[in-house]
Amino acid sequence: MFAPAALSHTASNVFAGTYRLVGVETGVPAASPHRLVTMLFDGFNDAVAQARNALRQGDVQAKCMAITRAVRIVDEGLKASLDVDSGGPLASDLLALYGYVTVRLTEANLHNDGNALAECAALLEPVRSAWIAIDPAGGTVGEVQ
Repeated sequence: MFAPAALSHTASNVFAGTYRLVGVETGVPAASPHRLVTMLFDGFNDAVAQARNALRQGDVQAKCMAITRAVRIVDEGLKASLDVDSGGPLASDLLALYGYVTVRLTEANLHNDGNALAECAALLEPVRSAWIAIDPAGGTVGEVQ
């Protein structure tokens, strides 16, 4: 489903750069591949929360920056880490879900739609919860591995 466990050294560096680029920096160098994906989900939730708050406050620039960060996390992190060739139907379904979330985030940005932001967070929460549940290290939410 996800490729991080089988990444080459070069690919690992590229993904680590993406995690840093989207603002999820603390703990990246020592994090397991599983933890890196968890950090992306957490970063996504944080970005959506910031966007919703900025929308309520009428801060257009902060809303745009937060939604852009959320889109980058989905596209450059979660979506890019999928291995569709060997991940089977689950990877294909996640690819479609991430594509839909990206579209809804863009619509939320264009139309100042807080409901679309809430929908995106709600759609990814079960995936995040399932990902945490299958942690091979048995870590808990919020625990740095």
